[in-house]
Amino acid sequence: MLIFGMGYSAGHIAERLRAAGWSVIGTSRAARAGTIGFDDDAAVRAALGGADAVLSSVPPDADGDPVLARYGAAISAVPWLGYLSSTGVYGDTGGAWVDEAAPLAGRRAERVTADQAWGAMGARVLRLPGIYGPDRSALDRVAAGRAHRIDLPDQVFSRVHVDDIASGVAAALGGPPGAYNLADDAPCGQNAVIEFAAALLGVVPPPLQSMDEAGLSAMARGFYSENRRVANGKAKRLLGWRPANPDYRTGLLALSAITSPAIASADPPTARPDQR
Repeated sequence: MLIFGMGYSAGHIAERLRAAGWSVIGTSRAARAGTIGFDDDAAVRAALGGADAVLSSVPPDADGDPVLARYGAAISAVPWLGYLSSTGVYGDTGGAWVDEAAPLAGRRAERVTADQAWGAMGARVLRLPGIYGPDRSALDRVAAGRAHRIDLPDQVFSRVHVDDIASGVAAALGGPPGAYNLADDAPCGQNAVIEFAAALLGVVPPPLQSMDEAGLSAMARGFYSENRRVANGKAKRLLGWRPANPDYRTGLLALSAITSPAIASADPPTARPDQR
C-alpha cells in the first residue's frame, strides 16, 4: 500500500497494516525515514506502479486535491483506492442524525469536491469526525491547560478513536467501493468529554466560557458552528466494522490506563441503539 500523507492517522493505519503483513510506504512533504517526498515524482510513480492499494489522507487546499491533481491518472490504475474524508462534508444538521445518503453541504466546498472526486474513481471514502487517540485527546488538553468548556448546551458532535480508523481501513480492504462514516456510537457535547477527562485526571474542569471569553481561533469557532450526529450503520453492515471504542468514556479510559470500577461502571452516554 502507498499512503499519501503519512500523518497522525496514517501512521496508525500503517502500523496496523504492517502487523497484518502488508508492505506500506508513505509520502510526506519532505522525505524522511520510511517515506518518500510527495514532490519526488519518479519515486512516487514507481511506488504507484507496484502498489496493490492507495490510501490518501491529504486534505484538499484552495486549489483542490493535490494528490489527484498530480498523480490522479496513475492512481486510477491501482486496484484498491481509499480516501480519508471528513464528516464536515455534511454541514450543520442542527444536531440531527446524518448518514451517507445525505446531501453534501459542507461549508468547505473543496472538501466536498475532493470527496466526490475520489468516490467517482471507485474509492472507499471514509468520512471521519473529530479524531482522538494517544497524545491527542481531551486528556492531553486538560493536562496542558488547553481545554475549554464552551457555554453551548445544545452542541453535539461525533468522534472516532484513531485505532478505530485503522480498523476501518483494514475492514474496507475487503469491502465494496462507496462512502462510509467511521464514527463512534455515542455523539455528545464536547463539554461532557472535557469533564470526564478532568475526572480521570483528578482535576477541576475548566470554567464555562463564551467563545469570545475563551479566545477561540476561527477554526475552533467553525467547529462549534456545526452540530450533527453521525450514523455508522453502513460501515457496520457492509464492512463488518465495529469500533473498539464505541464512546468517549471507553476511549479515554483506555488512553488513561485507569481501571477504577467506580469510573468504569459510570453510566455510559446515550446512544441510538442501531445507529442506522
